[in-house]
Amino acid sequence: MIPAPFDYVRPGDLDGALKILSERQGEAKILSGGYSLLPLMKLRLAQPGLLVDLRDVSGLDHIVEKDDYLSIGARATHRQIHEASVIRDTYLVLHDVTASIGDPQVRNWGTIGGSVAHADPASDWPALLLAGNASIVCRGLSGDPHQLRVGENPAAAADGVRERVLPARGFFLDAFTTAIEPLEVLTEIRFPRRPRGQGGGWQKLERKVGDFATVGVAAVIRLGADGRIEGSGIGDTGVADAPFAATDAEAVLTGNPPSADLFRQAGIAAGEQSRPVADVRGPVDYKRAMVAEMTVRALNTALERARAYA
Repeated sequence: MIPAPFDYVRPGDLDGALKILSERQGEAKILSGGYSLLPLMKLRLAQPGLLVDLRDVSGLDHIVEKDDYLSIGARATHRQIHEASVIRDTYLVLHDVTASIGDPQVRNWGTIGGSVAHADPASDWPALLLAGNASIVCRGLSGDPHQLRVGENPAAAADGVRERVLPARGFFLDAFTTAIEPLEVLTEIRFPRRPRGQGGGWQKLERKVGDFATVGVAAVIRLGADGRIEGSGIGDTGVADAPFAATDAEAVLTGNPPSADLFRQAGIAAGEQSRPVADVRGPVDYKRAMVAEMTVRALNTALERARAYA
């Protein structure tokens, strides 16, 4: 349980962090909280030669509602998000998720950016990012401004800093693997601003309080003026190689009036789309059944909140 030797630096700003990543390419790893990375290092499943701690980098812990989206800095801790007034008042599903992450120590120190970048297949945040059609902002030193990468902001590239805004759907590529490039830093998470008639729900099945999810389901639905489901999003965690959007369940929901039977159909579709493996948390059939059940529960919460916010 002792990590391999490594160097450690705490740059004072983001430009300094990006420069260090470039200079120590291939051996540097970003540290943003550390409650996911450090256990892997102790087991020597991860052996970075250098840790670049973002603790002293300012401007990365904001929680601000803008015209079109809710902006959360990558260094915002789970507790900060949980206690933010805009989260408690408007983004209730984020409040739910932050209440279920780990234990108080993890919530006090762990960050949303660290969790999302780490991309554990059973972590909580990715399911909500997928359900809520969130975006992930990454920054790096720019190369040729005329050769832009997917999601890159041309204005930022011209200033010498490359910024990409990546949709959550397509960001989680595999277990512990994301679309972040080696010389980039995840700096911000953006959730679309909550419109009237939209609500979200979160359900997590865990063996004990603070455990990773056996099954985690986030659901978001938006009701139209006629009461039908105008749009929906469902994200699942713990039941595949990577968190995924249950698009088959979304297809069942969209355009139909909400009902218990419709939600059961969506739950069945989500369970069938999941790809769990048998382990100490249960056999495959049990996990698929729990995906279906957690989907129904999350949708019921989402519907209640959507109607209350009409």
